[in-house]
Parts: sequence; C-alpha cells; structure tokens
Amino acid sequence: MIHTRQKLATSERRTCRVIGLARSSLQYRPARRDDDALRLALIRLAKQYGRYGYRKIAELLRIEGWKVNHKKVERIWREEGLQLPQRHKKRRRLYHKDASIIRLRPTHPNHVWSIDFVHDNV
Repeated sequence: MIHTRQKLATSERRTCRVIGLARSSLQYRPARRDDDALRLALIRLAKQYGRYGYRKIAELLRIEGWKVNHKKVERIWREEGLQLPQRHKKRRRLYHKDASIIRLRPTHPNHVWSIDFVHDNV
C-alpha cells in the first residue's frame, strides 16, 4: 500500500479515500503483548481445577487480579490444546417393583444383544 502510494506520488488521504480505507486503519500498529505469564497462570489453574472450563478459569484469573476477558482466555485455552475430560454417564441398574434386578431374557430374535461374538481372521 505504502509502496504503491510512493510510486504514484499521491497523498495518504487521497489513497485512502480511493480504496475506501480509513486513515486510522492504515496507520494502526498493533501493540504486541507478552502473554507468557498469563498463559502459565491459565495452565496452572487448569491443572489445579481439572473439571473447570475456560469460563471458570477466566473468572479465577480475574479474582487473582488479571485484567482479562473470556475471549482471550478461550483463545489461549485453544492454543494450548486444553480441554475438559469427557464425562461418563453413570450406568444405572434396572430394578423391578419388588427390588429385584430385571434381567432381560430374549423373547424373539434380535431382542437382546450382547458383545460376545468371536470373529476369526484367517
């Protein structure tokens, strides 16, 4: 952009008006922030509180005094590859009215299935 403007010898205002870009956008220089300390604090809390997601971790970081929003915490969370462990559903027993366990007995083909198949790979 700047090289083109220098070649054509046009002003910054005119160039920005022609291409439809705000001058403030052209002059913007992002401030690089060092997130290493935040990253370490996030990993420490994620290890300490294994069942917490990034939202609760963000809240804990704010309690510790970090000025950070949930979007930044989520971005670092994803970059570090952090995730919650999968939840396992509790298996419940089937109880009958008289407190005895119901065992399904097959009454017709394909009624009760079990994993007791043996497959021969020859």
